[in-house]
Amino acid sequence: MSDTPRIRFSHFVEQFPDVEFPVTLGEDTVRRISKQTPPLPGRMVDQFLVPMEPTQVNDEFTEFIACLRLPEADNYIGLVYWRADLAQYHYTLVTLNPKTEEVIDRMILAGTSYDGEELTQTTAAITEGMMIYQVSGQGAGKNFDYQASGSTARRFQIAESGRIVEL
Repeated sequence: MSDTPRIRFSHFVEQFPDVEFPVTLGEDTVRRISKQTPPLPGRMVDQFLVPMEPTQVNDEFTEFIACLRLPEADNYIGLVYWRADLAQYHYTLVTLNPKTEEVIDRMILAGTSYDGEELTQTTAAITEGMMIYQVSGQGAGKNFDYQASGSTARRFQIAESGRIVEL
């Protein structure tokens, strides 16, 4: 057991900047954000983000950046972070119980992934009313032969409880 003191949850939440809504999360968004927001410290990632992630985190090839904090809500804290791994990156929305610090809900909002054959790109917009609009497209081949007819659009809303509900 380490003698290193735990980082306060409130300090972790403070790493996520307040932004003006609506906001769009796409391919270039993290470049703008990372100019003002440094990568999260390793201890903070290990303490708060790694337990939320469903897939293994390889410290050598994984980077996290705190992107934004949703407006204050009574029943949840909403945070969006960027995770980059080999051949993929994603913007993830997580809602947390402010009293217990436990995850209420989690959703990959946007990002890019490549499985060796197909490239998938997803862009998301979050409105002032906490509506989420998401568009995904896939393409195959080395030139990413994207076809708009293969795109999918989805709509979500963040409920008062912090749950992310598809509409």
